[in-house]
Amino acid sequence: TADMQKKKTRAAIRNEAANGRKNLRGTLAMARTGEVDSATSQFFVNLRDNPFLDHGGRDFGYAVFARVTDGMDVVDKIAAVETGNRAGHQDVPVKPVTIIEVRTE
Repeated sequence: TADMQKKKTRAAIRNEAANGRKNLRGTLAMARTGEVDSATSQFFVNLRDNPFLDHGGRDFGYAVFARVTDGMDVVDKIAAVETGNRAGHQDVPVKPVTIIEVRTE
């Protein structure tokens, strides 16, 4: 959550990193723990090409499931916000960033 509290999620999903999609700038991928099939609700946007996150590049990899088709400038602005340490985590936005709306094609 925005105040760094763990939220209730559904069961973890199967990692689909072997789907052939690459962790390229503007793609969205599922975050996970060290366990391969542990993704629940967290994701990240790749700010640059990250081939080391692809399947086969390191353990099983991180599953890409979408890409930004418009608005990468907004993603870049989010990436540029001031960050710090909070609740045992590093590089956390000082002011919470909330995605209000996502539109699909």
